Amino acid sequence: MAEQVKPYDSRLQAGALLLPTFAVLIAFLYYPSIETFRLSLFETLFLGQQTEWIGLQNFVDLATSATYQNSFTITLLFAAIVVAGTITLSLLIGYMLFEVSTGSSTYLVAAIWPYALPPAVAAILLNFLMHPNLGIFTHYLELLTPWTLDWFNNGTQAFIVISIVAIWKQLGYNIIFIVAALNNIPKTLTESARLDGVGRLKMLFRVYVPLISPTMVFLVVMNTIYSFFATFPLVDLMTSGGPSEATNLLIFKLYRDAFEFSSLGYASAQSVVLFLLVAILMYVQIRISEDYAQYGA
Repeated sequence: MAEQVKPYDSRLQAGALLLPTFAVLIAFLYYPSIETFRLSLFETLFLGQQTEWIGLQNFVDLATSATYQNSFTITLLFAAIVVAGTITLSLLIGYMLFEVSTGSSTYLVAAIWPYALPPAVAAILLNFLMHPNLGIFTHYLELLTPWTLDWFNNGTQAFIVISIVAIWKQLGYNIIFIVAALNNIPKTLTESARLDGVGRLKMLFRVYVPLISPTMVFLVVMNTIYSFFATFPLVDLMTSGGPSEATNLLIFKLYRDAFEFSSLGYASAQSVVLFLLVAILMYVQIRISEDYAQYGA
């Protein structure tokens, strides 16, 4: 029998192959992270051109700032609503698409279409459709119901609108994975459950969800990251953090402090806090999922 040839048995060759990856990680991940933490220990002066060492004072200022505490609270609430709403709706829609036998590809494309839109385009489109005075959706909502939509001036309505738009924008991403996971379930299991008279909702939550639980854990983590970081264009183009700071999420406040108010040190401290917050949430989610997710042997 011929001896199996190892294509790369040298550490030098392996290091050379990994060098481009390490270079990219160092340039665009590790160095910016270290520099952000370093900058968080300084106070920026004169439009960001000079800095003065102040230690942990930026973090103390964050802990005692009412504005930051408000942003922190509404961001946690926003993330909880977006993650729960996106997971629930995408699971139900994905399940319906899974059960469709005719025209399933057309329905699937229609369902994931919002995700294909760039966030800026989606924000402009929804801003037009839900405009308090000019929006088509707003017109028929006020025509057919007693509700009045004025989210330009009502903070609660603005928060609800941003949450709905964020959920709508992320549905397609989740549906792709859920439909793919459902299609990997053996058809014999589905047929056996139907012969036993298992209803559709019971089939979904008692049979399918446990089987696709690893995919659901992945989506919870990805949606958490999305709700904290990727919703910036929606807030920027639709509400600009208003009205009355009702949608001033952490990622948007960070941006304004850094690039509008030139407080780079203060914004860097916010970046560190935001990173630690999301990292802790992801760790907790993964640890909790170990008790519920069923991974194959």
